[in-house]
Amino acid sequence: MNLTETKLKSAHIFKGALLDVWKDEVQLPNGRITGREYIKHPGAVVMIPILPDRKLALIRQYRYPMGKEFIELPAGKLDEGEDRVISAKRELEEEIGFVANQLTELTEIHPCIGYSDERMWLFLADQLTLTQQNTDHDEFIELIPTRLTDAVKMVWRGEISDVKTIIGILWANSHLQHLFQ
Repeated sequence: MNLTETKLKSAHIFKGALLDVWKDEVQLPNGRITGREYIKHPGAVVMIPILPDRKLALIRQYRYPMGKEFIELPAGKLDEGEDRVISAKRELEEEIGFVANQLTELTEIHPCIGYSDERMWLFLADQLTLTQQNTDHDEFIELIPTRLTDAVKMVWRGEISDVKTIIGILWANSHLQHLFQ
């Protein structure tokens, strides 16, 4: 069965600094016409940083749309035309003040498929060297070094609910346990 929807018309209804909103008219597989609203996003990188003491470098920050603080993995959006490896290196140093001497792309995830084209690339960041945190002017971040086993427990207790962080922690737990023993 072909489930493809065909775009008939497209309207750019909002342009922001972070994202754009589009409203399209599409033809469904059964021939009917309907509307689709979605966000175009430049993409983002997520780092799973392994600190020199073999703890994960989690962060805590306030997220305005949700009105509360979240525990997350360091992450950030790609600048226009930016290579994702360069973005991962830049964001890691900006957010937690470390440079990764070994950066490995692990996987690509799609966090909001029902309303956004956002793609995120997860990177393992290891052999870290301390430099200096250099957050954006509107970004306030607390570094939380956490043992992998404790991070997994935080996921299962619901203390970590950010989807990119859950995926990153569970990926690390499944595939990288040998690094933490």
